[in-house]
Amino acid sequence: MSERLLIVEDDELLCNSFKRLFLKESYNVTAVYSAEAALISLESETYDLIITDIILPGIDGIELLTKVKDKYPGIIVIVMTSYATIETAIKAFRLGSYDYIIKPVIHDEIKLLVRNSLNQRVIKEENVICERILPAARVIKYEFSNIVGQSSSIRSIIEEVKMIANSRSNVLLLGETGTGKELIARAIHSNSHRAEAPFIAINCSAIPEHLLESELFGHAKGAFTGAIFSKRGLFEEADKGTVFLDEIGDLSPHLQVKLLRVLDDREIRPIGSVQSKKVDIRFIAATNSDLYNAVKGGRFREDLYYRLKVITLRLPPLRDRCDDIQILAEHFIEKYSNEMGKSVKFIDEDAIKILKSYYWPGNIREMQNIIERAVLLCDTASIELKHLPEEIKDANLDITDHASIPLSIEEFTKRAIMKYQLKYSEQELASMLGITRKALWEKRKRWGILKK
Repeated sequence: MSERLLIVEDDELLCNSFKRLFLKESYNVTAVYSAEAALISLESETYDLIITDIILPGIDGIELLTKVKDKYPGIIVIVMTSYATIETAIKAFRLGSYDYIIKPVIHDEIKLLVRNSLNQRVIKEENVICERILPAARVIKYEFSNIVGQSSSIRSIIEEVKMIANSRSNVLLLGETGTGKELIARAIHSNSHRAEAPFIAINCSAIPEHLLESELFGHAKGAFTGAIFSKRGLFEEADKGTVFLDEIGDLSPHLQVKLLRVLDDREIRPIGSVQSKKVDIRFIAATNSDLYNAVKGGRFREDLYYRLKVITLRLPPLRDRCDDIQILAEHFIEKYSNEMGKSVKFIDEDAIKILKSYYWPGNIREMQNIIERAVLLCDTASIELKHLPEEIKDANLDITDHASIPLSIEEFTKRAIMKYQLKYSEQELASMLGITRKALWEKRKRWGILKK
């Protein structure tokens, strides 16, 4: 590897520890103890990735992130802190941080994070080149052959998607976290007459409400404090294409009204503007919550609900796709073995039995994370039981009796957080549940589960 890394950490021992760690991985590493020293180094050296602490003497990590993204937007930045808050995390992500790590940092995890971030950048750059040469290249990734599985439930979903892909109708995707709702949404778009137009995915729960309206609708110059220029919203950017609204159940009542107007009138009005603009958008919405009960409880507009669910597809949880578990495991083994340059080819029978007996609260996304970890740890041609996390080996997770008391995915997730928050780091717990760390923080906040 020849990628250049810049470590910014005021704890000299920790800084040098990171430097030694990445030198062993054959990166070209520079370590400094302040943001000021980092900025000086950036003036004379080119870096691919920066890892910075947030709490630093003088300029802090958030200000360093801002300056780097303003002047060197192509550099990947990963921030880390011992004092995590939801507000700081959201701010870091909004400013362009690739990820947000909570100390103490696990070496294997940060190595994997750095490698994946650099690999994704290469893939992104290659995709940009491919799209310039062959615009249709972006469609290939989402052909139906990329939806892995042979179970009757997933074959039925694929057949339904083929039938509805080219219609103008809005689609509502229902299913638990990690069941592949965005993959299905992209497959619908890629196989429709809108395939050459934009596909824009928006997570309604990941962006604060006061920012989400501006992101969706755009704003006019001077519309509010800080609006020093006009900005096109994502709905306008998606004209002629498809908008995927993930976690639609978390949309605020105010934005539900505005979205309904877009669906009814097919036009948008940026914040602070007196002029509306016509848009041609197909909407695909998704949720892992019970939207019908949200309507009955007055938390979601009934008229919006029926406008979105013209076509409804319910994606099955992984525990109901037992026939697909080995197929998916082998698919991810091949994917990560190739990415990591390893020779892992198989998964042994005992490991498969454990995977088939597990409840899979995080579904396919959780399996992907687990197989990625197993490939990383595996030094033979076959993944064995020892390469799987302890919580997978204990298939019942000891937090509920699934056979007698079926739980909702939300209740299951809540119990898992309460039971394992002391045993695992935030990253480990999020990976175990198949969700992002941001989603984990949001769930903690919603349920009042404070980190102990």
